[in-house]
Amino acid sequence: MKLEFGYGQGIQSVTVPDEDLIAVLTANPMKHERRGAEAVEYALDHPIGAPALSGIAKKGMKAVIVTSDISRPMPSREVLPSVIRRLNEAGIPDGDITVVFALGSHRKHTEEEKKHLAGEEVFARIRCEDSSDSGFVHLGVTKKGTPVDICRTAAEADLRICLGNIEFHYFAGYSGGYKAIMPGCSTYDAIQVNHTMMTENDAHAGKLEGNPVREDIEEAGRICGVDYIVNCVLDEHKKIVYAVAGDVIQAHRKGCEYLDRMYRCKIPEKADIVMVSQGGAPKDANLYQVQKALDNAKHAVKPGGTIILAGECKEGFGSQIFEEWLLQAASPKDLTERICREFRLGGHKAAAIGMVEEMADIYLVSEMSDDTVKSIFMTPFESMEAAYREALKKHNGHAKVIAMPFGGATLPVVTE
Repeated sequence: MKLEFGYGQGIQSVTVPDEDLIAVLTANPMKHERRGAEAVEYALDHPIGAPALSGIAKKGMKAVIVTSDISRPMPSREVLPSVIRRLNEAGIPDGDITVVFALGSHRKHTEEEKKHLAGEEVFARIRCEDSSDSGFVHLGVTKKGTPVDICRTAAEADLRICLGNIEFHYFAGYSGGYKAIMPGCSTYDAIQVNHTMMTENDAHAGKLEGNPVREDIEEAGRICGVDYIVNCVLDEHKKIVYAVAGDVIQAHRKGCEYLDRMYRCKIPEKADIVMVSQGGAPKDANLYQVQKALDNAKHAVKPGGTIILAGECKEGFGSQIFEEWLLQAASPKDLTERICREFRLGGHKAAAIGMVEEMADIYLVSEMSDDTVKSIFMTPFESMEAAYREALKKHNGHAKVIAMPFGGATLPVVTE
Protein backbone atom coordinates (compact mmCIF):
# COMPACT_ATOMS: atom_id res chain seq x y z
CA MET A 1 0.00 0.00 0.00
CA LYS A 2 1.24 3.47 -0.85
CA LEU A 3 1.18 5.76 2.19
CA GLU A 4 1.37 9.54 2.03
CA PHE A 5 2.43 11.94 4.78
CA GLY A 6 2.24 15.73 4.73
CA TYR A 7 5.71 17.26 4.68
CA GLY A 8 5.98 21.04 4.51
CA GLN A 9 3.95 22.07 1.46
CA GLY A 10 4.45 18.66 -0.15
CA ILE A 11 4.23 14.99 0.75
CA GLN A 12 6.47 12.06 1.62
CA SER A 13 5.32 8.73 0.22
CA VAL A 14 6.34 5.20 1.13
CA THR A 15 5.08 1.79 0.03
CA VAL A 16 4.44 -0.89 2.63
CA PRO A 17 3.26 -4.44 1.85
CA ASP A 18 -0.41 -4.81 2.79
CA GLU A 19 0.29 -7.83 4.96
CA ASP A 20 2.75 -5.81 7.07
CA LEU A 21 0.48 -2.83 7.67
CA ILE A 22 -1.39 -3.04 10.99
CA ALA A 23 -3.26 0.26 10.66
CA VAL A 24 -3.36 3.78 9.23
CA LEU A 25 -4.56 6.03 12.04
CA THR A 26 -6.77 9.01 11.22
CA ALA A 27 -9.60 10.74 13.08
CA ASN A 28 -12.53 8.41 13.72
CA PRO A 29 -15.57 9.25 11.55
CA MET A 30 -17.97 11.43 13.55
CA LYS A 31 -21.14 13.33 12.76
CA HIS A 32 -20.91 16.67 14.56
CA GLU A 33 -24.38 18.01 15.30
CA ARG A 34 -23.22 21.60 15.83
CA ARG A 35 -20.20 23.71 15.04
CA GLY A 36 -18.70 27.04 16.00
CA ALA A 37 -20.77 29.55 17.97
CA GLU A 38 -23.85 27.34 17.64
CA ALA A 39 -22.08 24.58 19.59
CA VAL A 40 -21.07 27.08 22.26
CA GLU A 41 -24.62 28.45 22.61
CA TYR A 42 -26.01 24.92 22.90
CA ALA A 43 -23.47 24.06 25.62
CA LEU A 44 -24.38 27.16 27.61
CA ASP A 45 -28.09 26.33 27.23
CA HIS A 46 -27.44 22.76 28.41
CA PRO A 47 -24.84 23.00 31.21
CA ILE A 48 -23.40 19.83 32.74
CA GLY A 49 -23.37 19.41 36.51
CA ALA A 50 -24.27 23.04 37.17
CA PRO A 51 -27.14 25.49 36.76
CA ALA A 52 -27.23 27.94 33.88
CA LEU A 53 -24.66 30.73 34.06
CA SER A 54 -27.52 33.14 34.76
CA GLY A 55 -28.21 31.20 37.96
CA ILE A 56 -24.66 31.73 39.22
CA ALA A 57 -23.83 35.23 38.01
CA LYS A 58 -25.32 38.03 40.11
CA LYS A 59 -25.36 41.80 39.92
CA GLY A 60 -22.51 43.30 41.93
CA MET A 61 -20.08 40.46 41.21
CA LYS A 62 -16.64 41.06 39.72
CA ALA A 63 -16.33 38.40 37.01
CA VAL A 64 -13.15 37.10 35.44
CA ILE A 65 -13.06 35.00 32.28
CA VAL A 66 -9.77 33.13 31.98
CA THR A 67 -8.90 32.00 28.47
CA SER A 68 -5.91 30.66 26.54
CA ASP A 69 -2.91 32.62 25.30
CA ILE A 70 -1.72 33.07 21.72
CA SER A 71 0.22 29.78 21.73
CA ARG A 72 -2.97 27.70 21.98
CA PRO A 73 -5.55 26.97 19.26
CA MET A 74 -8.53 27.92 21.46
CA PRO A 75 -10.79 30.24 19.36
CA SER A 76 -11.61 32.58 22.25
CA ARG A 77 -13.13 35.22 19.96
CA GLU A 78 -15.90 32.76 19.08
CA VAL A 79 -16.71 31.90 22.69
CA LEU A 80 -16.30 35.15 24.62
CA PRO A 81 -19.32 37.00 23.12
CA SER A 82 -21.75 34.28 24.24
CA VAL A 83 -20.34 34.19 27.78
CA ILE A 84 -20.22 37.97 28.15
CA ARG A 85 -23.77 38.40 26.86
CA ARG A 86 -25.06 36.00 29.50
CA LEU A 87 -23.14 37.81 32.22
CA ASN A 88 -24.67 41.09 31.04
CA GLU A 89 -28.14 39.55 31.08
CA ALA A 90 -27.55 38.41 34.67
CA GLY A 91 -26.83 42.01 35.69
CA ILE A 92 -23.02 42.14 35.46
CA PRO A 93 -22.01 45.12 33.31
CA ASP A 94 -18.98 45.24 31.02
CA GLY A 95 -17.08 47.30 33.60
CA ASP A 96 -17.22 44.44 36.11
CA ILE A 97 -15.86 41.84 33.67
CA THR A 98 -12.18 41.17 32.95
CA VAL A 99 -10.73 38.77 30.42
CA VAL A 100 -7.44 37.23 31.59
CA PHE A 101 -5.16 35.50 29.10
CA ALA A 102 -3.52 32.55 30.84
CA LEU A 103 0.18 32.82 30.05
CA GLY A 104 1.53 30.05 32.25
CA SER A 105 5.26 30.30 31.58
CA HIS A 106 4.83 31.90 28.15
CA ARG A 107 5.67 35.47 27.08
CA LYS A 108 3.36 38.46 27.40
CA HIS A 109 1.08 39.51 24.54
CA THR A 110 1.17 42.61 22.40
CA GLU A 111 -2.00 44.69 22.34
CA GLU A 112 -2.66 43.49 18.79
CA GLU A 113 -2.44 39.87 19.94
CA LYS A 114 -4.92 40.54 22.74
CA LYS A 115 -7.30 42.11 20.22
CA HIS A 116 -6.88 39.11 17.91
CA LEU A 117 -7.63 36.66 20.72
CA ALA A 118 -10.63 38.51 22.15
CA GLY A 119 -12.06 39.83 18.89
CA GLU A 120 -12.33 43.53 18.12
CA GLU A 121 -15.77 44.07 19.68
CA VAL A 122 -14.93 42.37 22.97
CA PHE A 123 -11.52 44.03 23.12
CA ALA A 124 -13.15 47.46 22.71
CA ARG A 125 -15.68 46.81 25.48
CA ILE A 126 -13.99 44.60 28.07
CA ARG A 127 -10.76 44.98 30.01
CA CYS A 128 -8.27 42.38 28.69
CA GLU A 129 -5.02 41.61 30.51
CA ASP A 130 -2.31 38.98 30.79
CA SER A 131 -2.20 36.75 33.85
CA SER A 132 1.14 38.25 34.90
CA ASP A 133 -0.12 41.86 34.87
CA SER A 134 -1.67 42.01 38.34
CA GLY A 135 0.87 40.07 40.41
CA PHE A 136 0.09 36.87 42.28
CA VAL A 137 -1.68 35.80 45.47
CA HIS A 138 -0.55 32.82 47.57
CA LEU A 139 -3.56 30.61 48.34
CA GLY A 140 -1.94 27.47 49.71
CA VAL A 141 0.12 24.40 48.80
CA THR A 142 -0.96 21.11 47.22
CA LYS A 143 -0.22 17.72 48.78
CA LYS A 144 2.57 17.27 46.24
CA GLY A 145 4.18 20.54 47.33
CA THR A 146 3.08 22.81 44.49
CA PRO A 147 2.52 26.38 45.68
CA VAL A 148 -0.88 27.72 44.64
CA ASP A 149 0.19 31.21 43.61
CA ILE A 150 -2.50 32.58 41.33
CA CYS A 151 -2.89 35.72 39.24
CA ARG A 152 -4.38 38.36 41.58
CA THR A 153 -7.15 39.41 39.18
CA ALA A 154 -8.41 35.84 38.92
CA ALA A 155 -7.83 34.95 42.57
CA GLU A 156 -9.77 37.94 43.91
CA ALA A 157 -12.72 37.72 41.52
CA ASP A 158 -16.21 36.88 42.78
CA LEU A 159 -16.88 34.70 39.74
CA ARG A 160 -14.26 32.69 37.83
CA ILE A 161 -15.12 31.25 34.43
CA CYS A 162 -12.46 29.26 32.58
CA LEU A 163 -12.36 28.75 28.83
CA GLY A 164 -10.14 26.37 26.88
CA ASN A 165 -9.93 23.71 24.23
CA ILE A 166 -9.66 20.03 25.05
CA GLU A 167 -6.97 17.98 23.33
CA PHE A 168 -4.57 15.26 24.37
CA HIS A 169 -1.68 16.56 26.45
CA TYR A 170 1.46 14.50 26.54
CA PHE A 171 1.90 14.56 30.31
CA ALA A 172 -1.22 16.21 31.80
CA GLY A 173 -3.49 13.72 30.03
CA TYR A 174 -5.76 16.32 28.45
CA SER A 175 -5.84 20.09 28.23
CA GLY A 176 -8.86 22.08 29.44
CA GLY A 177 -10.68 22.19 32.76
CA TYR A 178 -8.59 23.39 35.71
CA LYS A 179 -5.55 23.71 33.45
CA ALA A 180 -6.57 27.34 32.82
CA ILE A 181 -5.65 28.01 36.47
CA MET A 182 -2.65 25.68 36.86
CA PRO A 183 -0.46 26.30 34.95
CA GLY A 184 -2.40 29.02 33.12
CA CYS A 185 -2.64 31.62 35.90
CA SER A 186 0.24 30.35 38.05
CA THR A 187 3.78 31.49 38.73
CA TYR A 188 6.81 30.05 37.01
CA ASP A 189 8.02 28.47 40.28
CA ALA A 190 4.66 26.76 40.82
CA ILE A 191 4.62 25.45 37.26
CA GLN A 192 8.12 24.07 37.71
CA VAL A 193 7.09 22.00 40.73
CA ASN A 194 4.03 20.63 38.93
CA HIS A 195 5.78 19.88 35.65
CA THR A 196 8.70 17.99 37.17
CA MET A 197 6.24 15.11 37.63
CA MET A 198 6.06 14.71 33.83
CA THR A 199 8.63 11.88 33.94
CA GLU A 200 6.42 9.62 36.07
CA ASN A 201 4.93 6.59 34.29
CA ASP A 202 1.31 7.63 34.73
CA ALA A 203 1.88 11.14 33.36
CA HIS A 204 0.92 10.62 29.74
CA ALA A 205 -1.61 11.52 27.08
CA GLY A 206 -5.18 10.33 27.53
CA LYS A 207 -4.83 9.53 31.26
CA LEU A 208 -6.70 11.41 33.99
CA GLU A 209 -7.13 9.12 36.99
CA GLY A 210 -3.81 8.39 38.65
CA ASN A 211 -1.96 10.95 36.54
CA PRO A 212 0.17 12.84 39.08
CA VAL A 213 0.41 15.99 36.96
CA ARG A 214 -3.35 16.18 36.33
CA GLU A 215 -4.21 15.37 39.95
CA ASP A 216 -1.92 18.15 41.16
CA ILE A 217 -3.42 20.56 38.61
CA GLU A 218 -6.91 19.79 39.85
CA GLU A 219 -6.00 20.12 43.52
CA ALA A 220 -4.46 23.53 42.83
CA GLY A 221 -7.59 24.46 40.89
CA ARG A 222 -9.86 23.44 43.75
CA ILE A 223 -7.85 25.54 46.19
CA CYS A 224 -8.31 28.55 43.93
CA GLY A 225 -11.85 27.68 42.87
CA VAL A 226 -13.49 27.70 39.45
CA ASP A 227 -17.19 28.45 39.18
CA TYR A 228 -17.80 27.53 35.55
CA ILE A 229 -16.05 26.31 32.42
CA VAL A 230 -16.70 26.49 28.71
CA ASN A 231 -14.45 24.03 26.88
CA CYS A 232 -14.33 23.21 23.17
CA VAL A 233 -13.20 20.26 21.08
CA LEU A 234 -11.64 21.23 17.75
CA ASP A 235 -11.32 19.36 14.47
CA GLU A 236 -8.07 18.97 12.53
CA HIS A 237 -8.62 22.47 11.07
CA LYS A 238 -8.93 23.93 14.60
CA LYS A 239 -12.65 24.65 14.21
CA ILE A 240 -15.13 24.08 17.05
CA VAL A 241 -17.13 20.86 16.57
CA TYR A 242 -18.29 20.34 20.16
CA ALA A 243 -18.52 22.35 23.36
CA VAL A 244 -19.31 21.73 27.02
CA ALA A 245 -20.23 24.15 29.80
CA GLY A 246 -20.86 23.90 33.51
CA ASP A 247 -19.06 22.16 36.37
CA VAL A 248 -15.29 22.19 36.00
CA ILE A 249 -14.93 18.41 36.45
CA GLN A 250 -18.17 16.99 35.07
CA ALA A 251 -18.25 19.16 31.95
CA HIS A 252 -14.54 18.66 31.32
CA ARG A 253 -14.87 14.89 31.50
CA LYS A 254 -17.73 14.94 28.97
CA GLY A 255 -15.50 16.91 26.65
CA CYS A 256 -12.68 14.41 27.12
CA GLU A 257 -15.07 11.58 26.24
CA TYR A 258 -15.99 13.32 22.99
CA LEU A 259 -12.33 13.90 22.16
CA ASP A 260 -11.67 10.20 22.79
CA ARG A 261 -14.37 9.22 20.32
CA MET A 262 -12.79 11.47 17.72
CA TYR A 263 -9.09 10.86 18.14
CA ARG A 264 -8.43 7.82 20.34
CA CYS A 265 -7.52 5.15 17.77
CA LYS A 266 -7.61 1.49 18.73
CA ILE A 267 -4.83 -0.79 17.51
CA PRO A 268 -4.63 -4.58 17.96
CA GLU A 269 -0.93 -4.53 18.80
CA LYS A 270 2.12 -2.31 18.82
CA ALA A 271 4.31 -2.15 15.72
CA ASP A 272 7.97 -2.71 14.98
CA ILE A 273 7.95 0.47 12.89
CA VAL A 274 5.74 3.53 13.35
CA MET A 275 5.68 6.14 10.58
CA VAL A 276 4.42 9.52 11.72
CA SER A 277 4.12 13.15 10.70
CA GLN A 278 2.29 16.27 11.87
CA GLY A 279 0.51 16.47 8.54
CA GLY A 280 2.71 19.09 6.89
CA ALA A 281 2.82 22.89 7.01
CA PRO A 282 2.33 24.88 9.15
CA LYS A 283 2.44 22.18 11.84
CA ASP A 284 5.92 20.88 10.97
CA ALA A 285 7.83 24.16 10.70
CA ASN A 286 10.20 23.17 13.51
CA LEU A 287 11.11 20.26 15.76
CA TYR A 288 9.41 21.91 18.74
CA GLN A 289 6.07 21.50 16.96
CA VAL A 290 6.85 18.05 15.54
CA GLN A 291 7.57 16.72 19.03
CA LYS A 292 3.85 16.34 19.68
CA ALA A 293 3.46 13.80 16.87
CA LEU A 294 6.52 11.93 18.10
CA ASP A 295 5.10 11.69 21.60
CA ASN A 296 1.83 10.20 20.38
CA ALA A 297 3.73 7.74 18.19
CA LYS A 298 5.51 6.29 21.23
CA HIS A 299 2.23 4.66 22.28
CA ALA A 300 2.19 2.59 19.07
CA VAL A 301 5.79 1.31 18.91
CA LYS A 302 7.24 -1.79 20.53
CA PRO A 303 10.12 -1.32 22.97
CA GLY A 304 13.28 -1.31 20.89
CA GLY A 305 11.30 -0.51 17.74
CA THR A 306 11.73 2.30 15.24
CA ILE A 307 9.83 5.56 14.80
CA ILE A 308 10.19 7.21 11.39
CA LEU A 309 9.35 10.86 12.02
CA ALA A 310 8.73 13.18 9.08
CA GLY A 311 8.74 16.94 9.63
CA GLU A 312 10.26 19.56 7.35
CA CYS A 313 11.61 21.63 10.28
CA LYS A 314 12.68 24.44 7.95
CA GLU A 315 12.93 26.69 11.03
CA GLY A 316 15.19 24.19 12.81
CA PHE A 317 14.54 23.60 16.49
CA GLY A 318 11.98 26.38 17.00
CA SER A 319 13.00 27.25 20.56
CA GLN A 320 16.36 28.37 21.91
CA ILE A 321 16.07 26.61 25.27
CA PHE A 322 14.79 23.44 23.56
CA GLU A 323 17.79 23.54 21.22
CA GLU A 324 20.29 24.18 24.01
CA TRP A 325 19.00 21.30 26.11
CA LEU A 326 19.10 18.84 23.22
CA LEU A 327 22.58 19.88 22.08
CA GLN A 328 24.05 19.97 25.58
CA ALA A 329 22.88 16.47 26.54
CA ALA A 330 25.41 13.65 26.57
CA SER A 331 22.62 11.06 26.28
CA PRO A 332 18.82 10.88 26.21
CA LYS A 333 18.85 9.97 29.91
CA ASP A 334 20.62 13.25 30.66
CA LEU A 335 17.51 15.06 29.49
CA THR A 336 15.09 13.17 31.72
CA GLU A 337 17.37 13.56 34.73
CA ARG A 338 17.78 17.27 34.09
CA ILE A 339 14.04 17.98 33.94
CA CYS A 340 13.67 16.42 37.39
CA ARG A 341 16.18 18.94 38.71
CA GLU A 342 14.96 22.02 36.85
CA PHE A 343 11.86 22.66 34.80
CA ARG A 344 12.28 25.10 31.92
CA LEU A 345 9.88 25.83 29.11
CA GLY A 346 11.50 24.30 26.04
CA GLY A 347 13.61 22.01 28.18
CA HIS A 348 10.49 20.01 29.06
CA LYS A 349 9.96 19.15 25.39
CA ALA A 350 13.60 18.15 25.05
CA ALA A 351 13.11 15.83 28.02
CA ALA A 352 9.99 14.37 26.38
CA ILE A 353 12.04 13.55 23.29
CA GLY A 354 14.71 11.99 25.48
CA MET A 355 12.10 9.71 27.06
CA VAL A 356 11.07 8.44 23.61
CA GLU A 357 14.70 7.98 22.55
CA GLU A 358 15.25 5.73 25.55
CA MET A 359 12.59 3.29 24.29
CA ALA A 360 12.93 3.39 20.47
CA ASP A 361 15.19 4.48 17.63
CA ILE A 362 14.10 7.68 15.89
CA TYR A 363 14.75 8.11 12.17
CA LEU A 364 14.18 11.78 11.29
CA VAL A 365 13.23 12.93 7.80
CA SER A 366 13.72 16.71 7.83
CA GLU A 367 15.63 19.66 6.36
CA MET A 368 17.90 19.82 9.40
CA SER A 369 21.58 19.01 8.81
CA ASP A 370 22.72 15.43 9.27
CA ASP A 371 25.26 16.45 11.91
CA THR A 372 22.63 18.28 13.92
CA VAL A 373 20.21 15.35 13.80
CA LYS A 374 22.92 12.91 14.88
CA SER A 375 23.91 15.20 17.76
CA ILE A 376 20.42 14.87 19.25
CA PHE A 377 20.49 11.05 19.13
CA MET A 378 18.40 10.58 15.98
CA THR A 379 19.31 9.14 12.57
CA PRO A 380 18.84 11.49 9.58
CA PHE A 381 17.25 10.48 6.27
CA GLU A 382 16.29 12.35 3.10
CA SER A 383 13.03 10.45 2.59
CA MET A 384 10.62 8.20 4.43
CA GLU A 385 11.16 5.52 1.80
CA ALA A 386 14.90 5.47 2.53
CA ALA A 387 14.24 5.43 6.27
CA TYR A 388 11.80 2.54 5.88
CA ARG A 389 14.30 0.49 3.87
CA GLU A 390 16.92 1.01 6.59
CA ALA A 391 14.45 0.16 9.34
CA LEU A 392 13.62 -3.09 7.56
CA LYS A 393 17.29 -4.06 7.72
CA LYS A 394 17.29 -3.44 11.46
CA HIS A 395 14.21 -5.66 11.82
CA ASN A 396 15.66 -8.46 9.66
CA GLY A 397 13.68 -7.62 6.54
CA HIS A 398 10.22 -8.08 8.03
CA ALA A 399 8.36 -5.66 10.28
CA LYS A 400 4.83 -4.76 11.25
CA VAL A 401 3.99 -1.11 10.54
CA ILE A 402 1.56 1.51 11.88
CA ALA A 403 1.13 4.77 9.97
CA MET A 404 0.10 8.04 11.67
CA PRO A 405 -0.25 10.76 9.01
CA PHE A 406 -1.77 13.23 11.54
CA GLY A 407 0.26 12.16 14.54
CA GLY A 408 -0.29 15.28 16.62
CA ALA A 409 -4.03 14.60 16.87
CA THR A 410 -4.41 10.81 16.98
CA LEU A 411 -3.64 8.80 20.11
CA PRO A 412 -3.01 5.05 19.59
CA VAL A 413 -4.44 2.72 22.24
CA VAL A 414 -3.85 -1.02 22.25
CA THR A 415 -7.13 -2.93 22.43
CA GLU A 416 -7.28 -5.11 25.51
